Amino acid sequence: MTTRNGGTLLVECLQSLGARHSFGVPGESYLAVLDALYDTKGALDFTLCRNEGGAAFMAAAYGKLTGTPGICFVTRGPGATNASIGVHTAMQDSAPMLLFVGQVGTDMKGREAFQEVDYRAVYGTLAKWATEIDDVDRIPEILGRAWATATTGRPGPVVIALPEDMLTDVTTVPALSGPMSVHEAAPTEQTVGAVLKALKGAKHPLIMMGGSGWTDTGSTALKNFAEASDIPVLAAFRFQDQYDNHSLTYVGDAGVGMTPATKNVIKNADVILAINIRFGEMTTDGYTLFDVPCPKQTLLHVHTSDRELGKVYQPDLAIHSGPNAFSMALAAHRLDGDWANWRLSARADYEAAFELPDLPSPVDMGKVTEFLRDRLPQDSVLTNGAGNFTIWPNKFFKFGPNQRLLAPQSGAMGYGLPAAIAAKVACPERTVVCFAGDGDFQMNCQELGTAMQAGAQPIILILNNGIYGTIRMHQERNYPERVSGTSLENPDFVLLAQSYGYHSEYVAKTEDFEAAFERALASKTGAVLELNISPEALTPRQTLSQMRAAAKGTSA
Repeated sequence: MTTRNGGTLLVECLQSLGARHSFGVPGESYLAVLDALYDTKGALDFTLCRNEGGAAFMAAAYGKLTGTPGICFVTRGPGATNASIGVHTAMQDSAPMLLFVGQVGTDMKGREAFQEVDYRAVYGTLAKWATEIDDVDRIPEILGRAWATATTGRPGPVVIALPEDMLTDVTTVPALSGPMSVHEAAPTEQTVGAVLKALKGAKHPLIMMGGSGWTDTGSTALKNFAEASDIPVLAAFRFQDQYDNHSLTYVGDAGVGMTPATKNVIKNADVILAINIRFGEMTTDGYTLFDVPCPKQTLLHVHTSDRELGKVYQPDLAIHSGPNAFSMALAAHRLDGDWANWRLSARADYEAAFELPDLPSPVDMGKVTEFLRDRLPQDSVLTNGAGNFTIWPNKFFKFGPNQRLLAPQSGAMGYGLPAAIAAKVACPERTVVCFAGDGDFQMNCQELGTAMQAGAQPIILILNNGIYGTIRMHQERNYPERVSGTSLENPDFVLLAQSYGYHSEYVAKTEDFEAAFERALASKTGAVLELNISPEALTPRQTLSQMRAAAKGTSA
């Protein structure tokens, strides 16, 4: 039997479980792990990040993109608290993630030692599970449970504290032999029959889908059923990439900035089949589209976690099943109903939402996004953080079956750039485009250094309007002409990007974008394009001046 320390055993177990990439910022509290990672280059790589918040975002995005836990290592105290934003994002995204946190030695616990934190208390309500390994021999046991917890049911983040002396203790216990094999929960024939009967009796049936854990097979099966039965499909907030937007059954996403037409589809549906979604604030328009706790619509709720069933709304039929198994069971059937005009109308409203007036901005994002819809490869990945600018990748892009969106359910600023880097680490051959506002970008712009060092450089579009746009929008609507704390003085983003080895350009007007983007695609070092956006163009259909005038009761 081999004798080695806890750090080496932990890394052995991660490799056995299938981990191939990790992200983090080094710390003296987990030196034994860093030492073990010295021997795993090319098998389990460590991406050196610049801030723990960025590292945790990368792990959360990696988990969302790949379906396997994103691995993050941070040091105790400040490192752990910096990383908390990524844990919160992974939880709201239902993304599998493992955050390993260095901890003070077991002989110092409870004394408020240097950087000591009780991680079970701090992360108890933030993560799916928070624990600590005090005995080196229990590393395989706890890592196996952590991996299973992160990936089964509703996926999510697990936080594991690693006391420094535990990592240097030696052991001969064997590493894990691999992850446990998990078969997705499936519906019974009786359950599927009840769902089909309810849908068959509807006048305005609707399918709502989303959440994590979808496979290509499951998404395709749902599409086949919806198309064969001519039933409209809505995606939940920021899960529109899980269903082919080009299908004539796709009628939009229920998320922030929901269109009146989308709200009406939900309100006017009489039977709703909700597959794998949690009914969050954004998807329900602040819990107004369904009566709490008993909706007027007949609700058939399918979820991979039994804890999501009846959590907010009491369904008429609660089904504990994985989304893929359920969708494949549905795909064997076809419904005939008198609802063709219902689906046609909803699809027409979705298509009409892409029609935009010319925007009052030197760079018109409506035209930019229209170009990107046609130009981006069919396996491209789009990312964004938080801000009004996210309407462009979220509302004005049509995702094909192999395109992905990495966007935070938590509405966290600064997520887009780390997520784009994680996507390039996981899939270096794919085109990755990050949409970032000037304020959003500066939350984690230092991670350009991570991208440079890792050779994982995406294309970044900085929509620079010199303001925190979302807050300015609310400010003008509630306190017109009283601007406070929302104007930004920015650096030269082109020079900043060049200092990190990026190809970078300033795009002054719309007609310059296409050529600049072609150069960005051709660049081997990634690219940053700073776009000249007017503050007036805060939303696609209402200017900043119009918002202010409406708040004051005058005309713009």
